[in-house]
Amino acid sequence: MANDYLQTPIEFLKGVGPQRVKVLQREFNIFTFSDLLYYFPFRHVDKATIYKVSDIQTEGNYMQFRGDITGYQILGEGRSKRIAAQFTDGTGTIELVWFSTSKWIEDMLAKWHHNVLIFGRPTLFNHRWSMSHPEIIDPNAEQRGNTITQHFFPLYNTSDKAKKAGLDTKGMAKLTAALLLDLRQRMIPETLSSEIIENHHLLSLKEALFQIHYPENQDLLTRATIRLKFEELFYTQLKLLKLKLLTERKLRGHIFARVGESFNYFYHHCLKFELTGAQKRVIKEIRADMGSGRQMNRLLQGDVGSGKTITALLVMLIANDNGFQSCLMAPTEILAQQHYENIARQLSGMDVKVALLTGSTKTADRKAIHEGLMDGSIRILIGTHALIENDVQFQNLGLAVIDEQHRFGVEQRAKLWKKNTTPPHILVMTATPIPRTLAMTVYGDLDVSVIDELPKGRKPIITKHLYEQDRNKMFYFLRQQVDAGRQVFVVYPLIQESEKMDLLDLQAGFEAMSRAFPLPRYAVGMVHGKMKNEVKDFEMQRFSRGETCILVSTTVIEVGIDIPNATVMVIENAERFGLSQLHQLRGRVGRGGEQSYCILMSGHKLSSDGKQRLDAMVATTDGFEIANFDLKLRGPGDLQGTQQSGVLDFKIADLVKDEKLVGYTRDLAKAVLEKDPNLSSPENQTLAINLQKLMKREKFWGLIS
Repeated sequence: MANDYLQTPIEFLKGVGPQRVKVLQREFNIFTFSDLLYYFPFRHVDKATIYKVSDIQTEGNYMQFRGDITGYQILGEGRSKRIAAQFTDGTGTIELVWFSTSKWIEDMLAKWHHNVLIFGRPTLFNHRWSMSHPEIIDPNAEQRGNTITQHFFPLYNTSDKAKKAGLDTKGMAKLTAALLLDLRQRMIPETLSSEIIENHHLLSLKEALFQIHYPENQDLLTRATIRLKFEELFYTQLKLLKLKLLTERKLRGHIFARVGESFNYFYHHCLKFELTGAQKRVIKEIRADMGSGRQMNRLLQGDVGSGKTITALLVMLIANDNGFQSCLMAPTEILAQQHYENIARQLSGMDVKVALLTGSTKTADRKAIHEGLMDGSIRILIGTHALIENDVQFQNLGLAVIDEQHRFGVEQRAKLWKKNTTPPHILVMTATPIPRTLAMTVYGDLDVSVIDELPKGRKPIITKHLYEQDRNKMFYFLRQQVDAGRQVFVVYPLIQESEKMDLLDLQAGFEAMSRAFPLPRYAVGMVHGKMKNEVKDFEMQRFSRGETCILVSTTVIEVGIDIPNATVMVIENAERFGLSQLHQLRGRVGRGGEQSYCILMSGHKLSSDGKQRLDAMVATTDGFEIANFDLKLRGPGDLQGTQQSGVLDFKIADLVKDEKLVGYTRDLAKAVLEKDPNLSSPENQTLAINLQKLMKREKFWGLIS
């Protein structure tokens, strides 16, 4: 069968010896014929067009010429020995150079010298055009039927190790051509239903695979690309939606039937402000989930300061009114501590006991917490990774809230499921807005709620980009703010806590700030991750109480630190931060009623990407605009920690360029499953078989949020 043939180990392909097998496996994850077929070229060079030598304008572009080789010589000695040939097409002359004197090159030059095609990249050397290691093409090869049509030549990503084994882009092209030649007389089974292929005017899979490597023309290359992108995105969406369907069918959820005393008391007597329309809408969406009888798996996204935490607290009170406990897991001790203090303060006077569990919790306190969880007296547990330890057991956990969810591995989050016989409802939150295409693809198995409205009275943060020469201007502005009773964050880019140079920068920054703002009139504090927790907490508390007016820090303050009186965020060496992190840091200010500012400090030497990031920060405070720009700049691979998800290893699709196709294939996958949820109809058998293979092949965590 052709399917079995495609699973043939790559060592059985002509031209692949023992050394190349290892290189293909290690460098490119190519183990089978199928893997090689799906190792797509990153672009093609036009070999259909024949240029004139007189057409050459600039260096670097691949070009093809037809003409005569008028002679060749062997020049130099030893390592500098080379073959140089002269080529002309009547409009000009090119020197062809090979920096090796292999006999096959001489044989080729002797055999083919009249009306030959040469292909390569012209370069200018000593005011003359030359071409190193050009390809000389036998004009009769295609007529003999022993090659693939090469009107467009494929270029493949390769590596230094691969090149040493002869697997540069030409070497990879030869292997692919050899495999395609062998496949000409074989059948390649379809992976899409005939209905989908016909309705969407797609190429067959076999035709698409031939044309993606060696297209006959630009139109067929475009159609092959569309077919393969369509298939990749369609199966990604089909898999996610199928898993969502399975979750809804198989995983029953606790039914939170009522909104009771604790929610209503808090809402009417403790809430110090009116909820935004977006918060009210999201709470209704969550209530509908938790009353449906199925387990909730919902992603709550909203910009920095949009009120996700208070929304989560109200939902936890609904759980409490229905007799269930809740937990909130945060990525750092500082954030967990802050959540605990805020929630405990907001619930003071209410009969809802809240506890904090982190790695620093003392043994005696830990024992009391374990007992309180088991006897049900603790209603809300807040903590870090400590929550998922095996000895942390609940009497009746009904809701798990995960803050800044991209910082947790999916396997860690999965452990929360084991805290109750019936899995708890899951609400995952992120303060980094996720572009629509990324949300549909990475979190396609979750329901998504968006808080797209900031609380009333919040003023947009003014962002400025200043250079080193503007430092005195920055100091003058900070002094105005501090003298007006405001507070200031100054953040340094400590990428890793062990980087001594960064710590020195931080220390130097602290000393410079202390000189500019001397005691006793001013007080400057400093925090970083190398400090002992008690020292770090002491400094944070001083700043929180207003005893220090400036806090010099690393990114330990990036998430969740809430100081309403802080109105200025200064980010040193801002070009060293990613956009998401810059936006998170900016969100630490502007939480009170006063106008707030973000100052991005940098040197004059900026990379193109660095300049674009800083310009984007100055241009907008909209987190979704920032996220979309970040996606275009960086690609999806490391946005939101999505590498752990396993769904972004696309071979040909691109979430930025293919945004419309992502939405289109999702709508199609949804329509297929609505009509035939089990994919049991005859026309969907192909889809069912391929989806099953896909889900078997991947260790998929879609059922654990």
